[in-house]
Amino acid sequence: MVTERILAEYALGKRDFSQTSLREAELINVDLSHIDLTAVDLRQARLGKTNFSHSCLRSADLSESILWGTDLSDVDLSQATLREADLSGAILTKANLEQTNLVKAILEGANFTSARLCHALMIEVDLSPTSDCRTNLSQADLSYANLSYANLSMTLLYQAKLDNAWLCRANLSTGSSGKNLPTDLTEASLRNADLSYANLTGAILHRADLTGADLTGAVLTDVNFEQTIMPDGNIYQPQ
Repeated sequence: MVTERILAEYALGKRDFSQTSLREAELINVDLSHIDLTAVDLRQARLGKTNFSHSCLRSADLSESILWGTDLSDVDLSQATLREADLSGAILTKANLEQTNLVKAILEGANFTSARLCHALMIEVDLSPTSDCRTNLSQADLSYANLSYANLSMTLLYQAKLDNAWLCRANLSTGSSGKNLPTDLTEASLRNADLSYANLTGAILHRADLTGADLTGAVLTDVNFEQTIMPDGNIYQPQ
C-alpha cells in the first residue's frame, strides 16, 4: 500500500512526498514531522493525532479529512483546501494558512495561536469549543479572511488581527448550554471589518479597535466596549 511505502521510506530518511495521491489514506498517531506533502491529494484521509509539525502541505487537498488532535504547528498550509475537514482539537500554532479554503470546516477546540490566516476562506466554519477546550485564535492574523456566517461563539480572539475581515452574520455571542463563556476580542484589531448583522451578544471588546468597521444590524446586547475605539474613531462613551 502507498501509506506503508511512505512510512517505510520516511523511516529511512526520505522527506519529499510531494504530489503523491493519498486519498482516503489512514495515517493515525504517527510522526511525520518535517515532511513535504506539497500538492498531495489527502481527500477524506484519516490523520488523527499525527505529528505534521514543521511540514509543508502547501496547496494540498485535505477536503473532508479527519484531523482530530493533529499537530500542525509551524506547518505551511497556504493555498491548501480543507473544505469540510474536521480539525477538532488540532494544534495549528504559528501555522501558515494564508489563502486556505476552510469552508464549512469543523475547528472546535483547535489552537490557532499566532497562526496566519490572511485571505483565508472560512465561510460557515465552526469555531465553537469542545466539551473541555475553547478554540484559540489569540494573536492570529485573520486580515481579509472571510468568516461570514461562521460560528465563533466563545472563541478566544485576544489581540487577533481581523482588519478588513468579513464577519457578516457571524455568531460571536456568549455561549449557551450552561457554558456561558463570552467571545473574547480583547485588544483585537477590527479596522474596516464587516460585522453587519453579526451577533456579538455579551462579547468582550475591551480596548479593541473598530475604526471604520460596519456594524449595520449587528446585535450588541451586553457587549463590553470598555476603552474600545468605535467605528467613528472615538473611544466608547457609555450612555
